[in-house]
Amino acid sequence: MFGWLRPSCPVDAQAKAWIERRLDWLGDQFGVDVFTRRAVVLPDSDFFPDAYDRSEATVRGLLDRVCRYMEVDPDIVDLELFADRNPLYLINDRGEALPTTAGLYDEQPDRVVIHLEISQLDDPMALVGTMAHELAHYRLIGEGRITGDEFDNELLTDLTSVFHGMGIFLANQPRAWPSQFTTWPETDVRRPEYMTGPMFGYALAHSAWFRGESKPHWSKHLCMDARPSFKQALRYLWETSDSSFRPRDGR
Repeated sequence: MFGWLRPSCPVDAQAKAWIERRLDWLGDQFGVDVFTRRAVVLPDSDFFPDAYDRSEATVRGLLDRVCRYMEVDPDIVDLELFADRNPLYLINDRGEALPTTAGLYDEQPDRVVIHLEISQLDDPMALVGTMAHELAHYRLIGEGRITGDEFDNELLTDLTSVFHGMGIFLANQPRAWPSQFTTWPETDVRRPEYMTGPMFGYALAHSAWFRGESKPHWSKHLCMDARPSFKQALRYLWETSDSSFRPRDGR
């Protein structure tokens, strides 16, 4: 009679299964404690105490901190800022806008170059999210965990950032564009190229769930667009325990 009160998962079945499967894979790759025990990185002075004024020096300082949170040696990472002076505002055949480039990962012999478009410098939260995403490419491709040709390359790169505690920055400004949707393998269900807001919410909810947090203090840093999906996902996990991702030392 009251079935409508039962919580529902904020993502479709294909996205749900993918998130759970890849979280398990990331646990095998990096150690599950990275996800279930380390602090979620927050956009506050505890995690980012240095002054920021848009200068290349302070951008570099920001990158060094993100490197440490992503467990990348800052000494092997070079920073290049670029300006897209002639951006092409294109649309696809459905009238949907095509995205512009925020950052690029460039692997060189013994070096990694992170290219950042300067329009983000006015928004440190967006900048940190881009840094985390590009450094996640290094953790995956640069360290030989994937080739980069996988269908879920960019999705997995986003999820790797979440796994290392950087999820709030990406959840608040997800990179998923309708123009980039294809389909999940062997289905006709639409699949995003990058993680959507609800997908970030479901992944972040696992972090709170395994920590025994029904109302995590860090969720206040999620923007108003991101918070509903997170709350829905967390309630779903607490009330159903319906996830195939079960850390060996966790719930």
